Amino acid sequence: MRRLLGLAAVSVVLLTACQTPPAATPKPVAPDYDLIIRHGSVYDGSGGAPLAADVGVRGQRIVAVGDLSKAHAAREVDAKGLAVAPGFINMLSWAPDSLFVDYRSMSDLKQGVTLEVFGEGESLGPLTPTMRETAQKQQADLKYPITWSGFGEGMETLAAHGIAPNIASFVGATTLRIHEVGYADRAPTAQELANMQELTRTAMREGALGVGSSLIYAPAFYAKTDELIAITKAAGEFGGGYISHIRSEGARLLQSADELIRIASAAGVHGEFYHFKAGGKDNWPKQAQAIARIEAARKQGLDISANMYVYAAGATGLDAAMPPWVQEGGLDEWIKRLKDAKTRKRVVKEMNTPTDAWENLYLASGKPENILLVQFKNPELKPLTGKSLAEVAKMRGKSPAETAIDLVIEDGSRVGTVYFLMSEDNVKQAVALPWMTFGSDEGSYAPEGDFLKFQPHPRAYGNFARVLGKYVREEHVITLPEAVRRLTSLSAKNLKLRDRGELKPGNFADIVIFDPATVGDRATFDRPQQYATGMRDVFVNGVQVLKDGEHTGAKPGQFVRGPGWSGWK
Repeated sequence: MRRLLGLAAVSVVLLTACQTPPAATPKPVAPDYDLIIRHGSVYDGSGGAPLAADVGVRGQRIVAVGDLSKAHAAREVDAKGLAVAPGFINMLSWAPDSLFVDYRSMSDLKQGVTLEVFGEGESLGPLTPTMRETAQKQQADLKYPITWSGFGEGMETLAAHGIAPNIASFVGATTLRIHEVGYADRAPTAQELANMQELTRTAMREGALGVGSSLIYAPAFYAKTDELIAITKAAGEFGGGYISHIRSEGARLLQSADELIRIASAAGVHGEFYHFKAGGKDNWPKQAQAIARIEAARKQGLDISANMYVYAAGATGLDAAMPPWVQEGGLDEWIKRLKDAKTRKRVVKEMNTPTDAWENLYLASGKPENILLVQFKNPELKPLTGKSLAEVAKMRGKSPAETAIDLVIEDGSRVGTVYFLMSEDNVKQAVALPWMTFGSDEGSYAPEGDFLKFQPHPRAYGNFARVLGKYVREEHVITLPEAVRRLTSLSAKNLKLRDRGELKPGNFADIVIFDPATVGDRATFDRPQQYATGMRDVFVNGVQVLKDGEHTGAKPGQFVRGPGWSGWK
């Protein structure tokens, strides 16, 4: 019995020893990246030839560019046959209003814009209670509460609202002046100027890029050069620059170009021209001379550049058709003066008289048929949207100048206006300049809702796609690698942005994927609310916001701060 039990025990041992142990459950392999964009032609922003490479992203940042064929990712995107590039930078954006109303930024996103840069004269702060009240009162079709005071507070409020693109801004010289001087045509006192400088320093610590001015409009028109140098020096203490809609882009273009160069030189900062152009047929030959002055300054070691929109028409308001003196005191005082018969007569005369004392876009456009009325606040005037000033004047049986005055009074606003001012040859000449970047000078809209209540300039829907379609693919003014460089790394360099503008490890993953063969603009002056074509995918800070041309609903946009931000320290 014992022997049998022993044999049984041995058999159990042998059987146990011969059994194959159960296979262990394999541990899941952690992906190397959150995202890999494969098989695309990578235009990294440097201006060099495209690379056959993959782009690896982890979190908000790019971590690899190269052959990632053996790597794994939580998500992969096939970009075969398409261009992969850094997100585009809109050097002149008026998107705050539109982003508060619609976070998506559709018209710019469908062109690849991942960063909107504000601050042409006006910024979200600093605001006094009176400035807040006035701004709220003057809102037209796009309405939202203004609850902040400081520059940084305003930018943070917009970012916290939840938006698709990134945002950045200069502090507005006009905003600073109104804060201290109001709308008066006078120099600031020593204390007021000191206050403006300190407000500038505060804005720089909060993340401003520098000082932005817009000198053809009241009350900015009243600022003298020394005032602008003083506040720009304050920005320069923190590495900020100076960017300007110069005092004249027409009759006094060359003198105004000299003023910008002087301000930048005296303050020791980067200087940039907003929407570089020569407005008015008589002034078209001056563009080449202005370019020569900029290039001479650059050869002397000054850091001067420019941006532009790629159309032969600009857009602003009827305030640019009337002398600055009548606008002193702000909108209400302007309208009050226009109602006075004697003042009205003087304004009509000055509107029709050539001068270099102020920028008269009424005459620069050549004829009232070249002045298009595109935005009214008064519902009763909205049927006039899209008509020329000549058409409306004929309808009303008055002169075009008198009609313009009536419209400002009746609308209670500056009235949104498109002016046909430039030559296509000059546009091409400017596009070809290696130091030229691009900005829409518009908001970012969608052809729906409140955005249908006015008619934007087609640059809102087409400016950046037009660069890539018309001026790269069709007319060969510049190459695709060069266009991408100007839309990305050159803009980032001029703004002194950290970790943006190129596809390289360590940079934020602002990435666009588009088809070079189909990218282009469709918006026209008759039908401006038409999306651009060819942009397939867009990522902002590593998050996809446009997929197969459709918005994903994501809101990864951040407040991108300038060189003086206290958080860098």
